[in-house]
Amino acid sequence: MPPSFVHRITKYDPADRDEHGHYTGAEDTVSDHGPVEAAYLAAITAFAEASGIDRLEIRDPAVTGFVHFGVEPPVEGHGLVGLFPPDLTGYHDGSEVSLPVALELVRAMLRDQGAWCRLEAGDVFTMHVGWDQYVYVGTDRPCADAVARTRELGLFPEPLTASPYAAEFDEAEVTEPADEDFWTRVRTMLASRQTLLLEETCVRNAARWHRLTPKNLDTVRAGLGPRALLTVWPDLTPDVGAVLAALPGEGSVEFVWEAQEGTISHAIVDDTEYQELATQVADARAACVLPLSLDERHPLLCAVLPDSDGVLRARW
Repeated sequence: MPPSFVHRITKYDPADRDEHGHYTGAEDTVSDHGPVEAAYLAAITAFAEASGIDRLEIRDPAVTGFVHFGVEPPVEGHGLVGLFPPDLTGYHDGSEVSLPVALELVRAMLRDQGAWCRLEAGDVFTMHVGWDQYVYVGTDRPCADAVARTRELGLFPEPLTASPYAAEFDEAEVTEPADEDFWTRVRTMLASRQTLLLEETCVRNAARWHRLTPKNLDTVRAGLGPRALLTVWPDLTPDVGAVLAALPGEGSVEFVWEAQEGTISHAIVDDTEYQELATQVADARAACVLPLSLDERHPLLCAVLPDSDGVLRARW
């Protein structure tokens, strides 16, 4: 069950909203990287402490993809430098972090630095950052002192029935677990195809790629990240020239290629970037093109790694 008490916390005075609720005042929609940002973090801390929370779970993590919607430009490392390693180990669905680390994640989100996630503590506490410095906090108790503290900080806590960023539990994109039945199907496909392409996603917009064979399947499987979304595609094509020649005349696609040393990379490209792409992949030993439209993406298999107890908890 979601928390019963939800507040929208902003720097925008409700007195400066029109009849439709749109803010018409002079406050900027970006973080000041200073005292107002600090006030947001202090308000969140007040609600967490009032709820008895000192650790939070990362849910639905993401980083900037090929399209960045934030007002501020993205930064290298998505705002996660110093919090997680460059390969984002530990930044995954279900990872538990201390309240200070959670607050640094909130800071990165307030600054539109590229990372985004929900922060939760079961049914007791939730926190989301939305557009334009809108923060939503949900608790299982009224937290009157935290509300008062937020006002003292110069912010405006407004009660809501629900956060617009609350997870929709009944709208998961993928509900099939990557259980033993799934891996049996993968082995069956490998018996006939010999090689498959596996897309492993632990964080939205940060996929890792593997070429599966009957020999390396168990090794790859053992190294997969927690709660990863696993998408199985036909193998890369060794005729890279033919793949380049078949690129569509317009629109964007995902181009995946394997370098000579075995590293697999991917890039989102459109027709204005084909020449540069051809130069970049000149020495590639295999490649493929995947459509971006969900209606056109038809993988061979798609499933999500369950937890060690067999329960699928990731919300892909």
